[in-house]
Amino acid sequence: MSRLVPVVLALLLSGSPLRAETDRMVPIQIDGVAVRLAMQVHTPAGAGPFPTLIFHHGSTGRGNDPSLFARRFEPAPLIEWFRARGWAVVLLSRRGRGGSEGEYDEGFGLPRSAGYSCDPSFSLPGAERALRDIDAATAAILAMPFVDRTRVAVGGQSRGGILSIAWSGRRPSVVRAAVNFVGGWMGEGCPTAAQINRSLFDRGGAFGSDTLWLYGDRDAFYSLRHSRANHASFLAAGGRGAFHEFQPGEGRSGHGIVFAPVLWSEALAVYLRAQGLPAP
Repeated sequence: MSRLVPVVLALLLSGSPLRAETDRMVPIQIDGVAVRLAMQVHTPAGAGPFPTLIFHHGSTGRGNDPSLFARRFEPAPLIEWFRARGWAVVLLSRRGRGGSEGEYDEGFGLPRSAGYSCDPSFSLPGAERALRDIDAATAAILAMPFVDRTRVAVGGQSRGGILSIAWSGRRPSVVRAAVNFVGGWMGEGCPTAAQINRSLFDRGGAFGSDTLWLYGDRDAFYSLRHSRANHASFLAAGGRGAFHEFQPGEGRSGHGIVFAPVLWSEALAVYLRAQGLPAP
């Protein structure tokens, strides 16, 4: 992979000085087992209920450094963008990640220490496991009193982005918007990346509403050419939504555009308003 990968990972996994209004360990049943998932909850001023964004994290690079599993993902610029417009934001950590209980098991090969597998027979069941986490956690989030269940959006970064699209096709009546920041499940270093990523994105074709795809140039994991092809496959599978591409600042990787609202703010606001959601 590119030399940019360690830099990008440091940015995406380092967290931020922004403190969650509440850090919660939420008890949930997944696959017949009781676990507590870590969630960071940020709400705007006021009594609520609020339109709510449920946002999903990505991977840990190659998956071969267990010290990264416990770090939580908290993109402060994105959180503040939504809070300033009257939204609540919930950041979910899936099993074994970011303080959540359970084993982190999203597509590791054999031996596990080698990290994420390029073999679809390992990688795709790992994605399915992540989708089950999202299913169970979303039900718990929708029951929280500050959430306006009629105005819910889902989004995510990298693996979280592709999961948001795939999950929206699986539960099309739950959310009104799906926002994909630089999404993909396996990077182009895998010869099977196109097969795996399109298989998951195509599941989102059943959503039936517009989605938003936000990508940056010079992404060490997903080139714009690769991601455009994923979007074309999604559209062919019945999906709807626009693909936007941005040029990050000099020397910056496109994989970190979630931290640069100056790039995507207008496109996101236009999209949300088109879905009947607030973006003043």
